[in-house]
Amino acid sequence: MSAQPPVIVLGGDTSALSVARSLGATGVTVHGIGVAAFAQRSRFLRAIPLRRDLDPESAWAQCLLGPATEHLRGAVVLATSDVGLLVLARHRERLLGRFRLDESDVPAQLAMLDKLSTYQRAREADVPTPRFWQVDGPGDLERHRGELVYPLIVKPLLSHEFKARFPGVQKFRVVANFAELQAAHRELDAAGIAVMLVEKIPGSDEQLCSYATYLDPCGNPTYDFTKRVIRRFPPNEGLACYHITDHNHEVKELALALLKHVGLRGVASVEFIRDLRDGQLKLVECNARFSAADPLVAAAGLDLAQHVYSRILGRRHDMAASYPAGLRMIYPTDDVRAFLALRRTGELTFGRWVRSLAHRQTFPILRLRDPAPAFARAVLRVAKLRHRFRPR
Repeated sequence: MSAQPPVIVLGGDTSALSVARSLGATGVTVHGIGVAAFAQRSRFLRAIPLRRDLDPESAWAQCLLGPATEHLRGAVVLATSDVGLLVLARHRERLLGRFRLDESDVPAQLAMLDKLSTYQRAREADVPTPRFWQVDGPGDLERHRGELVYPLIVKPLLSHEFKARFPGVQKFRVVANFAELQAAHRELDAAGIAVMLVEKIPGSDEQLCSYATYLDPCGNPTYDFTKRVIRRFPPNEGLACYHITDHNHEVKELALALLKHVGLRGVASVEFIRDLRDGQLKLVECNARFSAADPLVAAAGLDLAQHVYSRILGRRHDMAASYPAGLRMIYPTDDVRAFLALRRTGELTFGRWVRSLAHRQTFPILRLRDPAPAFARAVLRVAKLRHRFRPR
């Protein structure tokens, strides 16, 4: 193996693209398994073909442990999606015989992958959460009926299973009454999606904030990074499309309280929402993998991909002790759609929207040195729009 072992990223879109660009720029060859089609167009990423007759977890595991990656023995393997994290956790011992993996506490990672377990662990650590209810079947809906508050989130326990069965920008269902709850539960139960119920915290998307770090073998953070959300699409329930860096000590302390209680190691991020009714930050979710916000982390001077790669190889790599606040990252098309939705409800004027954009921006997909992913994504979106509005 050369001085620059190759890397295999598992799944993801902008997360995989960010890792590939960071490492590829230094001469590391990056391969992708199950990576989004537009990210595969990057000059820094080489896609590995997969069997199409298997579910993603089985196909990815077979690819890693079979002849397709025999020539990549000694490569570093990184999870850039939930399915990737699941593959590394469930097949860790066998994979260690072929590849180099990051520091990990597998039970802790799996606990954070399951949303109900995450909330239960947070409660144990005295980290505030929205009110939530465990639902094992239709009978639990009736049992909790008198306690429920609306609007209510019907939240999948495993996000990747929901996304696989219901592709799109939404991560959960929001219901306004018990009848809608029953209908949503029937739909998801029929699709084999286990769920929990979570109180929907009122307010705008600007109340969302998060902390990201890397935890060493002793559980100590090697860097601190906080940011908040400016907008999501769809508003109040979709994926973040506009982010901004800040320095929020409260977010850091709460996140570390959860991470240390769980015993997580390696890459970690924790998201919260500010509940304006009592002023508390309350847990949204925790991820133990590279995430879609990583291009902003890198733009702030914190190269997480290089940091993890170096640590796995036993090389020293110190992260910066500080980073600038006020850096912004935007998904332009989704932010336009968010603005149009917010303008329809009277929550955002054209003038306020334009003023919010009058800053230097980081674009997670568009890069002048690597333009193909942005072009490919635009083509895919145009094709979807043409299909949607095609006469029937």
